[in-house]
Amino acid sequence: MGRVTERRKVIRIREGHVSERPDTLVAEEPLEIRLNGRPLAITMRTPGDDFALAAGFLVSEGVLGAADDLQSIVYCAGATAEGVNTYNVVDVRTAPGVVIPDITLERNVYTTSSCGLCGKASLDAVRTTARFPIADTPPVRLDVELLSVLPDRLRAAQRVFDRTGGLHAAALFSEEGELLDIREDVGRHNAVDKLVGRALQDGRLPLSRAVLLVSGRASFELAQKAVMAGIPVLAAVSAPSSLAVDLAAETGLTLVGFLRGSSMNVYAGEHRVALRAAAAQG
Repeated sequence: MGRVTERRKVIRIREGHVSERPDTLVAEEPLEIRLNGRPLAITMRTPGDDFALAAGFLVSEGVLGAADDLQSIVYCAGATAEGVNTYNVVDVRTAPGVVIPDITLERNVYTTSSCGLCGKASLDAVRTTARFPIADTPPVRLDVELLSVLPDRLRAAQRVFDRTGGLHAAALFSEEGELLDIREDVGRHNAVDKLVGRALQDGRLPLSRAVLLVSGRASFELAQKAVMAGIPVLAAVSAPSSLAVDLAAETGLTLVGFLRGSSMNVYAGEHRVALRAAAAQG
């Protein structure tokens, strides 16, 4: 497996002083995901948790919904001219009887670490493939004070970011604010896939009592991944996109953006946030 970080020479300039030193960078390598032996997608990712990444990706595609849907995930190890295995191709085999959605059968895409699924079909695709309606009963109920401390808890758990400054993170929290899992990657989408894939492998889907926090903005693809995993709350430290808000409103997802300390915007699903208590405190 590839390394999470790599060392490179850098010319450092500080207040007119020039020096040469090694710097630690986050690694970025392509990963090809094959489904039952057929090429499906290529994503740029930080090596590590590749099986979880592939499984989570297929949850978001509507292919997998439970651990029993997954027969196996294996590396198709290639080799460089120097004879070093790259481990940049994984093949996911579904269990007998698992039906592959038409949209997945037609897909053969290149994705990047930053833009998610290029050419993703809109809200209709989620509507036709979602397995876990977001109907938490009783609803997850979050205090504003609890939400406000989650970004600091996320940041404190980012181990590789401290060494590189170049990774996004996604974390799952309980409704009481307990950190359940965290994954880092050069791409937010990959970090979420790694979380969801691990939950699938552990038999924990749907994540109907969890809060998903991402370190950047909330795009449509991230909202889609939350919905497909049955997650009722998505929070982001930056802005959501308009399509993410539309998807959240349609599916019942609670979407929180600009979560920075005690300040935040609730774009959809406000019934899960104790707004009256926050107003009383104000």
